[in-house]
Amino acid sequence: MDIIQHSIAVGKYLVSPLIRHQDDGNFAASVSIRSGRGSGMHDRVMRFTPRFASHAAAVRYAVDEGLCWVRESSSPRSTALLALSCAG
Repeated sequence: MDIIQHSIAVGKYLVSPLIRHQDDGNFAASVSIRSGRGSGMHDRVMRFTPRFASHAAAVRYAVDEGLCWVRESSSPRSTALLALSCAG
């Protein structure tokens, strides 16, 4: 798994793509979005359905989705709008 190399700090969040090489040669993407410190730390992990032909494509997708979540969660929009704006 590739975690530290591509982590991005955005305000109070740390966005870290989690990429896993699959048996079929493709790559699966997840992203960890961490905030807080110590006992107040919160870590949200999202797994994505698409599979990717390259490690770089999986990293880009995971980072883009993580940054979208951070951007949308930092605005006063509702959770329903977050799902719509990041999905496409």
